[in-house]
Amino acid sequence: MGPRLFTSSLVALVAVQSVLCSVYSQSSSLTGQSFLDAFSWQTLTDPNSGRVNYIDEATAQSKGLVSVSGNQVTFRTDSTTTLSSTGPGRDTFRLQSNDQYTTHVAVFDIVHMPQGCGTWPAVFGANWPNEGEIDIVEGVNGQGTNLVTLHTSANCNMPSSRSMTGTSGGTNCDVNETNNESCGVSVSDTRSFGPAFNSAGGGWYAIERTSSLIKVFFWSRYSTSVPSNVKTPGSTIDTGSWGTPIAYFPNTDCNFATHLGPHNIVIDLDLCGTWAGNSGVYASSGCPSTCVDYVNHNPSAFQTAYFTFNSLHIYE
Repeated sequence: MGPRLFTSSLVALVAVQSVLCSVYSQSSSLTGQSFLDAFSWQTLTDPNSGRVNYIDEATAQSKGLVSVSGNQVTFRTDSTTTLSSTGPGRDTFRLQSNDQYTTHVAVFDIVHMPQGCGTWPAVFGANWPNEGEIDIVEGVNGQGTNLVTLHTSANCNMPSSRSMTGTSGGTNCDVNETNNESCGVSVSDTRSFGPAFNSAGGGWYAIERTSSLIKVFFWSRYSTSVPSNVKTPGSTIDTGSWGTPIAYFPNTDCNFATHLGPHNIVIDLDLCGTWAGNSGVYASSGCPSTCVDYVNHNPSAFQTAYFTFNSLHIYE
C-alpha cells in the first residue's frame, strides 16, 4: 500500500479475447536469467519513507544481493552491514517490469518471500493513484496473512458482498478519502504470507485483469486444489476452472476505463516506512526497539529478507 510507483504500474494478465473469455495465450515465460532481464532496477528515493537504499543491478551483483541458480532468481536485502544513523538506509531492491499490461493473466511461482521485523515486501502494479495500483502480495513484519488491495483515485467503490474467499476491509478504493487504506481484502489462508508461506514451500499467486474485473488467486505449494495449468504452464491458460478467487474487484461501481491504466509489475522490499515502521504496527507485531534502530543495528536479522522466484508466466 502507498505511493509505490511513479510511472505506470503493476503485474497483471491480459486477455486477447473478449473480456468474457477465460482463455489467454502466453506472451512471456520468465525463469532464471530471463526473469532478471525482464525487469529494470529503480534507484528512486523511497516514496514510503523507508529505511532503505534502493540499489542498481550492478551494485546488487557486486554485493551478492541478486543471484540466478538454474530457473530460480533471488533478490536479497543487505544482511551484513551495521548502518550509521546519519547514513543511507539498508541496501535493498525495487524492480519494475520493462513491459506494461492491461488485460492479462500473470502467474507467479514464489518459493520464498522476505520475512522478519521491519520488512515490507510487495508484488504489485501501479501508477499511484491516477491509473490505479493493485497490490497482489503485501504485508509487514512477517505477521499475519496477505493483503490484496486496489488503490485508485476518487469515485471507485466495491460491492460490500462479492464472490471471494477473502474478507473485505473497505469498499471505497479512493486513496485520499481512506488515508490510502483503499479497498483491501484480507486473505484467509494462513499460508499466504511470511514465515508460514515460506515453511509451506511457497506457492503460486495469480492475477487476472480484464476491462470488467480483477481477480487474485493463491495456492499453497502442496495444496490439492492447485490447477494443473498453474503447476505446468502451457502456451495457453484457461482461468475458468480456477474457482473462487481470494480477492475480487468488479467494475460495477468503478469505471476501470478511467481508473486503471497500463500496469508494470513491481517487486520490492521496503524496510520500516509508513506501514511497517508505524510505531503501533511495529510494536503490535512483537518487534523490539524501534523499527529504524532495529534495521540499523541488526543486519543478521535480515538473512531471511529475500524473494526467490521459480517463474513468472504472463498471458494476454
